[in-house]
Amino acid sequence: MLPILQTYPDAGALVFGCMGLGGDWNQADISVEARRLSYAALDSALTKDFVLFDHADIYSRGKSEQVFGDYLALHPGLRDKILIQTKCAIRFKDEHAVGRYDFSAAYIRRQVELSLRQLQCGYIDMLLLHRPDPLMQVEEVAAVLMELQQQGKVRHFGVSNFGWPQLQLLQSCLAQPLVVNQLEMSLNRIDWLEQNVLTGMQSGAAHFFSYGTVEYCQQHKVQIQAWGSLAQGLFSGGKAPTSVAEQQTADLVARLAAEYQTSAEAIVLGWLMKHPAGIQPVIGTTNPARIEACARARGLSLSREHWYALYVASRGAPLP
Repeated sequence: MLPILQTYPDAGALVFGCMGLGGDWNQADISVEARRLSYAALDSALTKDFVLFDHADIYSRGKSEQVFGDYLALHPGLRDKILIQTKCAIRFKDEHAVGRYDFSAAYIRRQVELSLRQLQCGYIDMLLLHRPDPLMQVEEVAAVLMELQQQGKVRHFGVSNFGWPQLQLLQSCLAQPLVVNQLEMSLNRIDWLEQNVLTGMQSGAAHFFSYGTVEYCQQHKVQIQAWGSLAQGLFSGGKAPTSVAEQQTADLVARLAAEYQTSAEAIVLGWLMKHPAGIQPVIGTTNPARIEACARARGLSLSREHWYALYVASRGAPLP
């Protein structure tokens, strides 16, 4: 069972990522066309039984949460049927400071209030700290998270882009378990596999994640969510391959899609979902046809041989 399903049995194996909702990141207002496209994407996601919706306060500079909140207002009763996850702590460059991360209690508290207003809902199911803040005062963070929970504004907490030592440090001050760690993982971003497979090899491996993060999450029942899971459509027709390995992987994905009688997107996502960590891919497309193609990953079971064939194709060399 996926770890998050122990808390939310209806969460599902896939997450709908809302970063593409609301239109351009530089546009001040939500245009009529951006609203139409956003609503069409949400209609499609709900039709395809997505339950967990992933946000961040910065997505489309707040417009993603705003347009989602407007959609909720148009659909009374929907809030009780879905799960909303949002993130905070990334601050953009402004006239006063460079771009930075901010885990101060005041900033976390302020951004949660902002997200609640924009989403037009009374609580957030899961709040994730977006990227590690080197200046994190762990006791202060833990205190504000517990305050938000006691006030009924947030039910559960998680993180994004954390290595296991950072997870362990934060968890040491929290009575409630962290339930999510969102990491960049895809058939194209395989560092999380390479650093383990190449353990003890003379060539070594770059530690894109802190070494052992996947295993820590498995051991401590922290749900791993994969952002960038479709690799921007690299293996499913959305982006042209630029290397021999990428082209060979795309060709193999196409062959397997035909063999399994499914979509290329389902093969790409199913590869992640085959891993014993119970990885929950976050899909970021707003195209209804691609949303349907991604939904086909549910129930797909790649063979061990096909999983390894895809891995070896992506790495561009045989395993040691």
